[in-house]
This record gives sequence, structure tokens and C-alpha cells, in this order.
Amino acid sequence: MSVSDRISERGDQLTPAERRIAEVLLDEPQVVGFGTVADLAHAARAGAATVVRLANKLGYDGYVGLQSAIQRDLSGQLRPAAERIREQRHGAGLDDVRLHAEIEQTNVASTLDQIDAESTRVVIERLADESNPVMVLSGAASRGVAHQFVIDLGQLRTGVSLLDGNTVDVMRALALAAAPPTIVAIDIRRYDRWVVDTLKAARTTGASVVALTDSVLSPLASMADHTFVVSADSPGPFDSHVGTLALLDVLVVAIAAFDRDRATERLDRLEQAWRSVDALTDQ
Repeated sequence: MSVSDRISERGDQLTPAERRIAEVLLDEPQVVGFGTVADLAHAARAGAATVVRLANKLGYDGYVGLQSAIQRDLSGQLRPAAERIREQRHGAGLDDVRLHAEIEQTNVASTLDQIDAESTRVVIERLADESNPVMVLSGAASRGVAHQFVIDLGQLRTGVSLLDGNTVDVMRALALAAAPPTIVAIDIRRYDRWVVDTLKAARTTGASVVALTDSVLSPLASMADHTFVVSADSPGPFDSHVGTLALLDVLVVAIAAFDRDRATERLDRLEQAWRSVDALTDQ
């Protein structure tokens, strides 16, 4: 389990001072990887004893254990693509297929293992309720999986849209919503600033927020009613969205099962419409 995973798992148990240290661990891991207890304490405006206490709370053998874990994580997790590709050895793409498969399997397992059944049940009921519009808000990197979620969920219920465009477009959509919407916000470090700003604006309209993000300490999670933590490790220059896609698929399956009769009726209508115009072919 990575340092960020451990922080996510224990985020609700951290004191304010420990939370500041955790934020430095996530945002500036090099401070820990190549610094001292004093360096981390100074960066987090906390005491050295609090640093050691947090390391132990996360399951490490003091600061030395935490530092070793951070150094391992610095191998490439969630850093700018330009930095990662410079460190990738020449010709490693095809050679590392097996490694890539293992990492993606871990991403999916780590993401789905962290699902809390009771909290997720509440989210499913909310997303399945057609009296609540669903608006999906996504950073640029995750827009592909977000768009797929909009398509899939939109086939099961009405009132599903992608919240996108400029500030005028976004605020128009929020203001004209038939009821306070449920915002499904998807983004990981480094977070798109406009996504964070839009989420702040959405909260002022009474929207409910479901966040899919990489940490319980992320700005999306801080504004969410419910948070799902996703794993996005990758051996290449770009973060992985496989775990996010798997989680969204779980939500779609659960929503379809929640109101099976409605889902069946809508999918039958779609299938009939496609057949009437011969839209699909197996040839």
C-alpha cells in the first residue's frame, strides 16, 4: 500500500497538525524523500514529535520507515508527464507490458477494495432518483471516462448531463436545474483549478457532491458529501484511469439493479430504436 493510500485510509483520524503533514507528504514528497524530520516539520508548520506520531499512525517504523516508503513512491506516481517520460528507459514500452498489467490490476483492486458499502448505498439511491438531476464534472484528463459514465447512466435514467463549458454555461446549468443536482466530480492530482472553483460554486446552489479523487485530502473530497478514493498509478508518463472506470462501472451496474424495471424498459426502447434504423451491424 502506498503512502497516499494509507493517508486516504486514515484521513478521518488525523488531527489538524497531522493533516498539514499529510498534505506535505502528498504535495511535496521530495521534502520527506530527501529531507529530515525537521525539514518536514518546518514545511508543515508542526512539531517533530507530531511527524513521528503520524508516521507511526500510518503504520511505519518512525520517520525512517516513512521516508523509505516515500522514496519508493517517488519512482513515478502522480508527477508531471514530462518528468516521468524523461526517466522511462528507451524501448521500455513493450518490455513492460507485464508490469503495466500488474499495476492496472492493483489500481482496480485498490480502488474497489476501498468502497464502503453503506455509504455507497446512499450514493446509488441518490443517483438513481430521477427527481435529482445528475451533472458530471471532470478534469480534462478524466473527461473520457466521465463522458462514458454520462452515456451509460443516461441510458438508465433521465436528467444526466456533463457539466462543462465556461463559467456562464456552468452557472446557467446549475441555476436552471429542476432541483438541486447531484454533482459527480472526477479529478486527481494535479487538479484542474476550474473544477475546484466550479465545485465551490455548485455547493452554494445546494448541490450534493460525490467525489471520485485520489485522496481524502484532495480539494474535491473536502467539498464532497461522499468520496470514493481511486488509485491512478502508472509506469508511464500519464496517470491511469482504469481504476476510475472500474468504479464508475460498479456504480452503473448498481443503479441498473436498483430500479431494474425502469432500466429494462429504457434499454428495450433503445434497442428497438437502433433496430428500426439498422444502426448496428455485426458484419
